[in-house]
Amino acid sequence: MNEFEKPTIWNRFRHFVFECLRVLKITKKPTRVEFRTVVKVSGLGIILIGLIGFLVTMIRQFVFK
Repeated sequence: MNEFEKPTIWNRFRHFVFECLRVLKITKKPTRVEFRTVVKVSGLGIILIGLIGFLVTMIRQFVFK
């Protein structure tokens, strides 16, 4: 295939599947420590975003009321 030709849908699909398989080959199951760390960081992020949203809502209620 020439580099100047527009890729077909089939070629794009094949490339996508190839990239997905490449990623799956190099992934591994996390250890217990890695999993717990990811859960802790994700939980803290969710709590932080929730607190920011709560504070913005409270400030908006006090300012515009």
